[in-house]
Amino acid sequence: MNNHTNVEENQIAENISDRNNQILGDRQPINTLEQLTLHNQVGDLLLLSPENENEPPPPLDVTSLPNVWIYDGGAYDLTEFIAKHPGGQFFIRRTKNRDITTFVNFFHSNPEKVRKVLEKYSLGGPATLQDVHPTCWAPKFLFSQDFDSWRDTPKYNFKKDEQLLDRIRARLNKSEMKEKVAQMDFLFNLVSIMLVIGYVLIEWLRLDFKQYMPIYIFIPLMAMVKISLSGVGHYILHRPQIGLNKIFAHAFDINYVPLAIVQIDGHNLMHHPFIESKADVKKNGTVSFFLELPRYYRIPLHTLHIIAHVISGMFAQITIVAILSIQGIIKERNPEGKGIIWPLGFPIESFVGAFGIHLLMLGELILFTLKGDFIAWVGQFLLTLWVTTFLILASPDFAEATTEEETNWEEKDWAVLQIENSRDLSIIGNKYIDSFLSAGLSPHRVHHVLPQQKSAFANIISEDIVREEAAKFNVEWLQPKNLFFDWLPSLINQYLAAPSVMAKENKLGLFKEHFHPQALKLSVNYIISGFIGFSGIG
Repeated sequence: MNNHTNVEENQIAENISDRNNQILGDRQPINTLEQLTLHNQVGDLLLLSPENENEPPPPLDVTSLPNVWIYDGGAYDLTEFIAKHPGGQFFIRRTKNRDITTFVNFFHSNPEKVRKVLEKYSLGGPATLQDVHPTCWAPKFLFSQDFDSWRDTPKYNFKKDEQLLDRIRARLNKSEMKEKVAQMDFLFNLVSIMLVIGYVLIEWLRLDFKQYMPIYIFIPLMAMVKISLSGVGHYILHRPQIGLNKIFAHAFDINYVPLAIVQIDGHNLMHHPFIESKADVKKNGTVSFFLELPRYYRIPLHTLHIIAHVISGMFAQITIVAILSIQGIIKERNPEGKGIIWPLGFPIESFVGAFGIHLLMLGELILFTLKGDFIAWVGQFLLTLWVTTFLILASPDFAEATTEEETNWEEKDWAVLQIENSRDLSIIGNKYIDSFLSAGLSPHRVHHVLPQQKSAFANIISEDIVREEAAKFNVEWLQPKNLFFDWLPSLINQYLAAPSVMAKENKLGLFKEHFHPQALKLSVNYIISGFIGFSGIG
């Protein structure tokens, strides 16, 4: 009996270890900043699919990947266009060695005009496997283990007649509608400035005049303002990355969950264009790490993980990106680089914004602690963190995906997929207020169809057009559901009450789920990963 039990225990430990290795791959263990830096370097990114195993792999050395951008199957060298791009240099640089066909067609109001510009930079032939980075310059743990960019990046046919996006764009491009959108963008910016002023006043009153800002008012008010300011950053992140946008986009981070300098790529260039595909890093990476934790540890562990992230982890991630950017500048200026473009860098303004917002967040924690008001800080932190977390979990339709594992993307209508795989949320029921209180996730379906629009207010006045045109494609337009009354109960059941993946796979009881050595090790590593800059939800 005892021998059988020991064998069973050993088998469980083996299964759990295998599962950890499968999920965490090269990420475990990550216990130092040095390990994290090595983990994020490009040499960690090579991954070939079984189907391509007989073909030569793309070279590991970044400097030997050619300056090639893929559009509609053809190879283009956009090196000279980088400085001319109206949307800023970042997006062009970051999409080197990727298929940009989808980006061109949904980010621009006149894709045909862009196509004509691209023709000037054509290399005159088709793209090859050697032109494509296998994981789009992103760490491979963000994707399924067999992901290969050459094969798995969806290739939509935007040349087909009668596409939903074309119908919507034709109506939005009318001069009268353009004027309305510009007016809404101005109003959105005005409200955003008022929110910044409100943030400063609320903190000042709480720190110096507590009698005018009692804790029971401060906590919900500060949480609402921070989530709203994150929504402002969310939309600035979708704007051309030029001028002050490169700084203010980092307001996205003020609700403790995102990290704009990392997520601007995954959010704008992987999730939005390729929703529900293998290239959608939000689907593959948003909750997988969180669900590995034993169920009753999730709230305290994730809370400690994010506090650690505020204290040092975010600075660690930003520093790593800064190091990569400096390396890129050096490589590009090195004569031996032969003009090779480094795609992983950011402009200095981005670091001003990134370090600035995180110094503000850390300074806020220190100041409240020194003032003897740590409880007030913790209260607003918990409310902001967990409302934002559930907003993220509720916004995409992960649980009810309409796309199949093997999908012929060329036959799919891109805009229809966006509507079918995203959810509209309501917080209090007023669309204009909800657009802020949802951290920019409402109206979510219009935002997914028109991610290039500069404000939530522009999306709100565009909703009738999107809905009317979608109806002509037999797309059902569902009414928004309330985060707290409609989604929260099911989200709690799905993400907080469900057994850990290890417990499910090994049929562990409640006690073993929480006290098995491997579960305890994973829990400790999750907290450590917060300090060194790895985050599981965002």
